[in-house]
Amino acid sequence: MAENRASEYRASQYAEGTPCWVDAQLPDVEAGKRFYGELFGWTFEEQPQGTVRALKDGEAVASLAHKTDGRLPTVWTVSFATPDAGALCGRIRAAGGSVVSPPLPFGDLGHTALVTDPEGAVFSLWQGARSPGFGRRHAPGTFAWVQLYARNTEAANTFYGDLFHDALFGPDADPDFGRAQVSDVFAAEMPPHLLVHFAVEDLTAGLAEVTRLGGRVQVPPFETSYGTVAVVTDNQGASFALLYR
Repeated sequence: MAENRASEYRASQYAEGTPCWVDAQLPDVEAGKRFYGELFGWTFEEQPQGTVRALKDGEAVASLAHKTDGRLPTVWTVSFATPDAGALCGRIRAAGGSVVSPPLPFGDLGHTALVTDPEGAVFSLWQGARSPGFGRRHAPGTFAWVQLYARNTEAANTFYGDLFHDALFGPDADPDFGRAQVSDVFAAEMPPHLLVHFAVEDLTAGLAEVTRLGGRVQVPPFETSYGTVAVVTDNQGASFALLYR
């Protein structure tokens, strides 16, 4: 599996625990379309429940949704694949996590649920029906990685390792998911969270474009085991990372 990483941009299905989708909750979806359209070369199409789907070279890569409550965070959220969202919600509760929103249909595309790990880091579950998730990933302008920033990394290892064992440690595992201490990159008071990374061909140019479009650099480039990363926010305050490999 690893040897195909450079060219494996498409996927017809995702094993349970594989990051398979990302979405942004924004105050202004039209502003988000302008920002990400220029930054990553995305185009957009309408999809169920008032959201828009982002396309890269005609393939689905993300979605943008309007925040229905101003008290909700402006944020990127990652979804992990599952064949049975209800059963996985039960395992999450049993392991000390919480179910914020139980599985609900998303048009005829599948079912989605919103959950947290024991430290409160938020993520989604996706039980695909007509849509398995990303049509394109690992290419410039598409999802490349998600990093969990946790306070207790050993507890995180246990929770996610038990929940998504095959995706993280199975014989064919090539995960797009890692973890680190919050204090490794962010201030210690930063809540635990999952940070979505998008691939770029030129990190310096990407950061300049973020700034030009009204975003800002939150954490300047630093080296990791999976590439060179910079943390940024868009022009509405949603944090994400640019990743150069």
